[in-house]
Amino acid sequence: MKKIRVGITGGAGYTGGELIRILLNHPDTELVFVQSQSNAGQPLYAVHQDLAGDTTLLFTDSLSQDIDVLFLCVGHGEARKFLLNNEVNPEIRLIDLSQDFRLYSNNRVSASGNSFVYGLPELNRDEIREAQNIANPGCFATAIELGLLPMAKQGWLTEVYCTGITGSTGAGQGLNATSHFSWRANNIQAYKTLTHQHLGEINQSLAYYQNGFAPESLHFVPWRGDFTRGIFVSSQLKSNHDLSEIIRIFKDFYTGHPFTIVSESVVFLKQVINTNKCIIQLEKQNDLLVVHTVLDNLLKGASGQAVQNMNLMFGLDETRGLKFKANYF
Repeated sequence: MKKIRVGITGGAGYTGGELIRILLNHPDTELVFVQSQSNAGQPLYAVHQDLAGDTTLLFTDSLSQDIDVLFLCVGHGEARKFLLNNEVNPEIRLIDLSQDFRLYSNNRVSASGNSFVYGLPELNRDEIREAQNIANPGCFATAIELGLLPMAKQGWLTEVYCTGITGSTGAGQGLNATSHFSWRANNIQAYKTLTHQHLGEINQSLAYYQNGFAPESLHFVPWRGDFTRGIFVSSQLKSNHDLSEIIRIFKDFYTGHPFTIVSESVVFLKQVINTNKCIIQLEKQNDLLVVHTVLDNLLKGASGQAVQNMNLMFGLDETRGLKFKANYF
């Protein structure tokens, strides 16, 4: 089989680095170029130092058209600018890891004029297989959506209260006051309370199944955590259904989706770090249901899911190149 020729723009950050690592070891891809204006001419391993001995590829400041798919790992707001300011062959498939094209009301910019399909395989797998362009979901959005979509399909969502904690890599590689080790160590903080940027895409996905679910019924408080990677979300809502029935519905919903697992045991971050998995656990006391979801924000929450989408777009098994061992110890 001919290998998929891949380009990356914005390859110096955390998501770009994870994407490079996956693609260098993917059996069906050839990494053609990694674009970074600030690092052009430097070896990839000069920025991502764990790649020493793995590749001699250099960062470039140019864009090759001789590729099959282009991953956009630039910052939020920059992907739209990039596509407006750079000519990209309309035959090249696009996978955007920013938030620029996730909302269906705001996603038509590509040279081919094609819209971006929202790239959550557990929701849109068939559409992803036929898509020209993919808007990769946000990390918190992926965790919350996977924890609530089975309930939305039943029309059972009521008022939902979500709390989620993320590691420092979720803030990107650029330094700021809250990403320094001296601030993060032995510390947590709520941020963007009830206003997080992923709320729009979460509500859009939930409304796919439960049209009457109002955006004001979802309340989300994110936290910055004292660790480097991973997301743990707990979503609480009222339910009169038996826990065993709810667990069955979740397991039925995710049958055939290899990376989303419903567990009847306590879940924790070490189960998913360095994997493309999302693991879900449900608990219930009286009429209160709590849905816990855990995932790696850089893999299932970003670069791993992006490669999962690429696999689907090119007719590969969606797990291809993504069967990683968790960093359990």
